[in-house]
Amino acid sequence: RVTEPNEGPATNERATARRGRTGVLEIAETLFLTIAIFLIVQNFVAQPFKVEQRSMERTVEPGEYVLVDKLTPHFATYARGDVVVFTPPADPVETNGVRTPYIKRVVGLPGEEVEVRDGAILIDGRKLAEPYVYEGQSTEQTGSETRWTVPEGELFLLGDHRQASSDSREFGPVPIENLVGRVVLRYWPLSALGPLPDGR
Repeated sequence: RVTEPNEGPATNERATARRGRTGVLEIAETLFLTIAIFLIVQNFVAQPFKVEQRSMERTVEPGEYVLVDKLTPHFATYARGDVVVFTPPADPVETNGVRTPYIKRVVGLPGEEVEVRDGAILIDGRKLAEPYVYEGQSTEQTGSETRWTVPEGELFLLGDHRQASSDSREFGPVPIENLVGRVVLRYWPLSALGPLPDGR
């Protein structure tokens, strides 16, 4: 092969440098897109959440990780039995002014009357069947109230482990705007992988 005058060592070095810059740019673009997609998914679609409280035993245990659906609640309203993650109206444990998210179950819906009576939950005067409640436990009053009317735009939330739960019995119904989303999957540890039991 005959080498043209402009194909000397310097030309080859420039070509190599251009390829190197192109490779760096491609890596940077890929990294940027990966981060952007991750942020979009976490902020608008789904978010991982580590369970740190005992209030939802045996449904979910402390130390387990769940996936919180943040998207579909915009199209499908929350239903009784849904397990949700939310920012409580009041929280004694704050880190740098940020309230610790809670995980509870939707028990009362807007417009309903919720009452704690005789160790059970009554909705509009009818006893609610709750097979998910921690075995052997009754539901007792923990705050000053025993009856609430759930306002529009709010939900009444309780933990399945009633004796180890700070919930709407203490701080009342929770504004829907405080909810992060609906828990759809337990993904860690792998031995616990799967959807949560249907509480409806």
